[in-house]
Amino acid sequence: MGHAFTSADEEELPGVTPEQVWEAIATGPGIDSWFMGANAVEPGVAVEQAFGAYRPRHPITAWEPGERLAYGGEEEPDGRFVAYEFLVEARERGSTVLRVVTSGFLPGDDWADEFEAMTAGGQMFRRTLVTYLRHFAGRTARPLTAPGPRVTDWPALWAALGRRLGLDRAARTGDEVVLDGMPGVVYFANGQTLGIRTDGALYRFFRGMPDTVTAMHHVFTDDHRDERTWSTWLGDLLVATTRSEN
Repeated sequence: MGHAFTSADEEELPGVTPEQVWEAIATGPGIDSWFMGANAVEPGVAVEQAFGAYRPRHPITAWEPGERLAYGGEEEPDGRFVAYEFLVEARERGSTVLRVVTSGFLPGDDWADEFEAMTAGGQMFRRTLVTYLRHFAGRTARPLTAPGPRVTDWPALWAALGRRLGLDRAARTGDEVVLDGMPGVVYFANGQTLGIRTDGALYRFFRGMPDTVTAMHHVFTDDHRDERTWSTWLGDLLVATTRSEN
């Protein structure tokens, strides 16, 4: 059976130039600062990604510097594909409008769970891009991905993370929080993701597949924590979750 999908988001970015948007979406260091894994762009040819064993090479189908970028859309044998399009438009008074369109097809009768995870993750990636452009445009982050343990009770895990942030519940978009002594704000949260902006980083937590909690951060100033540190941090969080249940 399968499921075809298309989603579109549009955001006006006051004070952000089309050149800054293009740098964020069409260069490896720019994509590294808001998406996931390590990225490289061969201008006008392809976008390459490396996220663990997942290493796709997406052909670029539209390359109009400062205005339009499209890539992906290559079909797998079962018909699966995902394509991305970014449209950049300069507006008056130093504002830029960014429109992001994602389309694709998920094969099979069991597409629903994958689509739910893809939708939740896609929302986080788009909000991270907007947050990056509003607060860190022109800066390059160190991407940091840390796998955590398997989770069996996600509501309890999100509640424990909320307590770690100084709340008495799971975090919500707009909450002011403190992450390990650093004040921040939750710039986006849904049932499967949580993103926190501090003065020097974008910290993100994902419900990964299969049911593992994963940190995917973008650090603009060195906080002396690496992947191993964050994996331990996530393990401690799961311990705290278990204790709260007993």
